[in-house]
Amino acid sequence: MSMINRLLMSFVVLCALVAPAFAEDKPTYAERLGYPKGARVVLFHEDDAGMSYGQNQGAIQALEYGVLTSVSTMMPCPWVSDFAGYLKEHPNVDTGLHLTLTSEWHAYRWGPVAGKAAVPGLVDDDGCLWSNVISVVTHASAEEVDKEIRAQLDRALTLGIPITHLDTHMGTLYAKPEYTEAYVKLGIEKQIPVMIMGGHLQFIKDDEPDAVKQLSITQLADKVWQGGLPVLDDLLNRTYGWKSFDEKKANLLKALGEMQPGLTMVIFHCAQPTEEWQYFTTSSETRTSDLKLMTDPDVKKFLADGKFIQTTWRELMERRKKAK
Repeated sequence: MSMINRLLMSFVVLCALVAPAFAEDKPTYAERLGYPKGARVVLFHEDDAGMSYGQNQGAIQALEYGVLTSVSTMMPCPWVSDFAGYLKEHPNVDTGLHLTLTSEWHAYRWGPVAGKAAVPGLVDDDGCLWSNVISVVTHASAEEVDKEIRAQLDRALTLGIPITHLDTHMGTLYAKPEYTEAYVKLGIEKQIPVMIMGGHLQFIKDDEPDAVKQLSITQLADKVWQGGLPVLDDLLNRTYGWKSFDEKKANLLKALGEMQPGLTMVIFHCAQPTEEWQYFTTSSETRTSDLKLMTDPDVKKFLADGKFIQTTWRELMERRKKAK
């Protein structure tokens, strides 16, 4: 299991211990947002825009020629201005902020938007963000995390990016309760949706069957909902671990076929790697396969048969404003 999945599981398990059992007859968050009872609502989402030119091109192709409906951008990264230019020309693209507190790749790194002096606990000896989540938790205070994610939001708005939601790179904002609190507080304060799961959690339970027997609507998810923001029923994040195109296609179609009613977000990392990718990452295969998957005719046909409703964070927020 990937680090982000372990962090997500820690977040879900902690919440499950303090919340009542999820009642099977309780409406899904999709229903609470006004979708029909029994509807399977999916949000196909792209992480890591702004990270590189190839990542930007992958996101653009998946949005324009594929089934991708949403994307989030990494503000500390070198190619964010390039993607911001695309967004200015395409203002209707559902664009979130991929709040970034780590710089995980060798020989291709970035530092905090707030600056080293403002958030010293977030940087390593090279002046870059830490390469892993554990180091962030060890060194960074919640105050520094809050300062940095606010600086990233400010930069996005300065670049003219219309932010439709907030999520977290490598799951770092789930790694410590104080970080999660800062994340949720920012979303509620600014009335920007945050990626929080609180429904049936089907896929998260499947990823960790021994650790989670019965999961529930979390207190945190309820706080987010009461704060006027939408909440996900589930998150399918295991796609990064599927490497080849054939593996990804088979697993995605299987997961969609088994998907329970509700609102589920599925995360991808579509990219069109350029020549320099070989020097700083080994993830080219999974990223190029994601792009091929999002533009695959069979996947398009599967989603178009009427069994699924595709959505965006922008639509979810509009529905939340009308919901009770």
